[in-house]
Amino acid sequence: MFLPRSIKHCRSCGGEVRYETPADDNRDRATCTVCTTIHYENPLNVVGTLPVWEDKVLLCRRNIEPRKGLWTLPAGFMELGETTIEGALRETIEEAGARVEMQGLYTLIDVVRVGQVHLFYRARLLDTDFAPGPETIEAGLFGEDEIPWDEIAFRTTKRTLELYFEDRRAAAGFGFHTLAIS
Repeated sequence: MFLPRSIKHCRSCGGEVRYETPADDNRDRATCTVCTTIHYENPLNVVGTLPVWEDKVLLCRRNIEPRKGLWTLPAGFMELGETTIEGALRETIEEAGARVEMQGLYTLIDVVRVGQVHLFYRARLLDTDFAPGPETIEAGLFGEDEIPWDEIAFRTTKRTLELYFEDRRAAAGFGFHTLAIS
């Protein structure tokens, strides 16, 4: 899988960057032609929650691209200076205005083609008083048979929801799921 090369200029000196394999490495890196600084490009973390109230899950209708107008779990890019749990909680508050009790990490999904790792935590809603932020058109609770499956914005959200309902039906309870989506 090849992702587009995005670094054009050195963040240290502003010099031109060339992609080449350093002598002690095994892949092309963005290397400054002036100061020789090597710039590493790594996957981005997307963190979010799977908020539950009784037998329903909380979904948010997106008010931003990509996939504006479609439904998703509250999630977004992790910020520097926060843990994955802090980021997931922040995104839940920002997107849904929902108060939750964080539970365990539920899914870890590698999305290789776009250089992302999605982490969803199970969360228990403390009430049903939502106050969606500007990135969300509306937030609502859905039972499994009420979910607009054809209007789910992202495959990681859809797969997390599918696993949740499968686990809920199973006697063994909720597990931790890792998978990759290309």
